[in-house]
Amino acid sequence: MIDLRALRDNPEVARASQRARGADESLVDAILAADEKRRASLQAHEDKRAEQKALSKAIGQAAPEDRQAALDNARAMAEEVKRLAAEAEATEAELTRLVYQIDNIIEDGAPAGGEEDFVVLRTKGPAPRDFAAEGFTPKDHLDVGEAIGGIDTKRGVKVAGSRFYYMTGMGARLELAMLNCAMDLAVAHGFTPMMTPTLVTPEIMGGTGFLGEHSAEVYHLPADELYLTGTSEVALAGYHKNEILDLSDGPIRYAGWSTCYRREAGSYGKDTRGIIRVHQFNKVEMFSYAPLEESFDEHKRLLALEEEMLAKVELPYRVIDIAAGDLGSSAARKFDCEAWLPSQQRWMEVTSTSNCTTFQARRLQIRERRGNGIVPAATLNGTLATTRWLVAILENQQQADGSVVVPQGLRPYLGGLEVIEPIS
Repeated sequence: MIDLRALRDNPEVARASQRARGADESLVDAILAADEKRRASLQAHEDKRAEQKALSKAIGQAAPEDRQAALDNARAMAEEVKRLAAEAEATEAELTRLVYQIDNIIEDGAPAGGEEDFVVLRTKGPAPRDFAAEGFTPKDHLDVGEAIGGIDTKRGVKVAGSRFYYMTGMGARLELAMLNCAMDLAVAHGFTPMMTPTLVTPEIMGGTGFLGEHSAEVYHLPADELYLTGTSEVALAGYHKNEILDLSDGPIRYAGWSTCYRREAGSYGKDTRGIIRVHQFNKVEMFSYAPLEESFDEHKRLLALEEEMLAKVELPYRVIDIAAGDLGSSAARKFDCEAWLPSQQRWMEVTSTSNCTTFQARRLQIRERRGNGIVPAATLNGTLATTRWLVAILENQQQADGSVVVPQGLRPYLGGLEVIEPIS
C-alpha cells in the first residue's frame, strides 16, 4: 500500500510511476477524489457527533414542557449520526479498494517499459563453454539428469500430474548440497535461518501483494481459507505483522527454507520439459526488514549475496535491471540474475531480488520505532538458491561421457565428490 500523505503532497510522482509501469495513471486521481470524499465524510460525522453530545447534555436541562421535543430531536439526531457513520464507513471502504489497486511507486532509476525493456547491468562468471570445440552437442538438463539417475519426471506425472517430478539419488543430494550451501552463506552474513509455514491466511497473502494481478498463480484451499505460498517471502513478511520493530542497529535479516507452490497459469507449452517451470520446488529466500533510507543499500547487499552464491556454483550469468512494467505490484525496484542455458542458447532467470519499500509493511502494519515516532519499515527479498538452479548446473557442468562435474562450492556438501558419474 502506498503512502497516502505522500500521494496528496506530490501526486505527479505516482502518476509518473504508473506511466512507467504502463498502468492506468487515472487511478491516482480516483484515489485522491476518494480520499477527499472520505475526509469530508469523516468530518461531517464528527461534527454531527459533537452536536449529538451537546444535545444530550441539553436534554437534562430542558424545561418539562420542552423535554419531549428535545428527546424527539435527539432520536432524529441519533439516526443522522448513524447514517453519517455508515457513509463514512462506505467512503473508507471505497478508498481502501482503490488504494489496494495501485502498485508501489517505482524507485528512481528503474527502467520504464515492459518485460522486454530490462537493462543488462553486467555479465559475470565463467564464459559459456564452446561445446562444439569440445566435440559434442550439449544435452538438456532432463537428459543429463536422467543419465545420472537424478530426475524422474515420468513417475512425478504418474503420482501428481503434469509438471511434478522426483529428485532422486545424486539429483536429490545435489539439490540438498546447493540449498545447504546457500543457508550457510546466509548465516555467515548475519541472516537467521527459518523453516517457514507454506500455508498462510488471505490477510498475509494479500498483504504481501500476491492476490492482485498474480492471484491466478496461487493455489487456494477454500475449505480451510488458506493459500499455498510460492515463496517463503510471504511467511517471512507476515512474521512481524502488527509489530513495532527496533531497527536502530540495522536491518533484521531472515533466510527462509521452504517448499514452494505455483500454478504456472497461462504458461502452457512454455518450458514444460523437465524442471524449469514446475508446480513445486524448494528455495532458500533472503528477507530483510530495514529502515526505508537504508533499504537501497540493503537491496545491493542482497544482490551481492546472490552473485556470491552463483560464483560458488560456477555459472555464467548476467544481472538485469527489471523494467517498471514487469516489477510486480509490491516491488519498487527488482534485479534478476540469469544463468546461461547451453541447450537453448539463452539466459534463464535463477534469482530475483526486490525492494518493496514500505508497500508490504503498510498493509501488514509492520513499523519501526524512531526517536521522533513510529514509521513503516521497508521490506526486501531475494532468492539465494532454488531447484531451478539445477537446470543450469547440470547443463553447464555436463561432460561428453554423460558425467557432471560438481562445482567447487558444493563439493564439501557431497563429501568431497568431484564428478557425478552416469548410472549404467
